[in-house]
Amino acid sequence: MKKLIMIAALLSLAACDAGSEEPSAVSPTGAGVQREFAGSELPTLEILSPEGETVSLAEVHGGEPMLVNLWASWCAPCIEELPTLVELSQREGAPSVLTLNQDMGPQPSVRAFLKDKGLTGVETWQDAEMGMTDALAIQIMPTTVLYDAQGREVWRFVGDLDWSGEEAAALLAELD
Repeated sequence: MKKLIMIAALLSLAACDAGSEEPSAVSPTGAGVQREFAGSELPTLEILSPEGETVSLAEVHGGEPMLVNLWASWCAPCIEELPTLVELSQREGAPSVLTLNQDMGPQPSVRAFLKDKGLTGVETWQDAEMGMTDALAIQIMPTTVLYDAQGREVWRFVGDLDWSGEEAAALLAELD
């Protein structure tokens, strides 16, 4: 258990540092825009819907551009960026936004955590098996991946980002 806590703390610290780097370049910690996986297909896996039903990621994608944000309750930068992702999801013309929780605990505890933090509008999609983290070899959270309408990766952003800002708008414009 101590080892798991230590690993979580180290990942959290790496992600905390990620926001201080120039986002258009990849930092020594791996933070920023990564394009080396462009063209990779959306992983084939199942996740829990906010209603607690098992659904395939392909069903959620539905043939439309989708931004998938991997986050966890122990990740402070993840929590900080969630409100900007909610704001983005409500913007006309934006891709759909899937905030995919990676906590291993039960889904009701994720809901309670969000409520306790006052994070309204964040849907409780969950990948408690961390299949997406494994499939994409994610080492730092948050990590956000943009998929096009065909389910192909456009880019991934490692670390937190203000999704209501100009840089995010420029990145999202790459879908056009």
